[in-house]
Amino acid sequence: MSKPCIICVAITGSVPTKAANPAVPISIEEQVESTQEAFEAGATICHAHVRNPDETPTSDPEKFARLKEGLEKHCPGMIIQFSTGGRSGAGQARGGMLSLRPDMASLSVGSNNFPTRVYENPPELVDWLAAEMVKYEVRPEIEAFDLSHILKAAEMHKKGQIAQVPYVQFVMGVKNAMPVDREVFDFYLKTVHRLFGEDVAWCAAGIGANQIVLNDWAIAAGGHARTGLEDNVRLDRDTLAPSNAALVKRTVELCEKYDRPVADWKTAREILGLRAA
Repeated sequence: MSKPCIICVAITGSVPTKAANPAVPISIEEQVESTQEAFEAGATICHAHVRNPDETPTSDPEKFARLKEGLEKHCPGMIIQFSTGGRSGAGQARGGMLSLRPDMASLSVGSNNFPTRVYENPPELVDWLAAEMVKYEVRPEIEAFDLSHILKAAEMHKKGQIAQVPYVQFVMGVKNAMPVDREVFDFYLKTVHRLFGEDVAWCAAGIGANQIVLNDWAIAAGGHARTGLEDNVRLDRDTLAPSNAALVKRTVELCEKYDRPVADWKTAREILGLRAA
């Protein structure tokens, strides 16, 4: 298989702390340095959250602006994807950084259970976030925690609420949400192809020890892969990941296993239909 594989690195997230793994980058400076290492290792999308000094999550646009500036300087050409996830803020504060015009942003189009809470994405907020992404020419990545989220993305695309053919990421392994199940994965993929075409770009993410499992399934099936310390802080049960770059390198090795070239940033932008850097 010669189809290039895009590697997304989710560098920080809203949950992992330095107590869990000292390599989790919290400050803007740490995030930029960690992303630069991951970029050099083969990642071409940076999925970014920002944190306060006490490690709590935030949607502060000023912090996102500083991170974007640092990434553009030290990782030229890399695709910057901001999170609009619900752990970082409430209501429209979740999209307050979209006016900064990142290349991409995550978009969850439906609600589901998380380990200790309901991940709420009410329809009016989803519609508003999608409208802001259209307004500022930000390509959404649909984070699908459930089959209904893929179908909702198709409905929104048909209505013009999502400008381009949806780029869907299957998220599996979140406790109380969709477990890692190969038959479900295969049906997700079948559904994406049925709704959006056989050549549509898609991605997959696995949580915790399942990160490497979903990397393997996605790369083998012709999709793109997400890795990083947001989703998983270990290389194995006994070994903490020393960096985001280490997790990227592991994903690169899977690409080699399946004869998938790793997409450089120019190729990744072409595949995703993004504007030039």
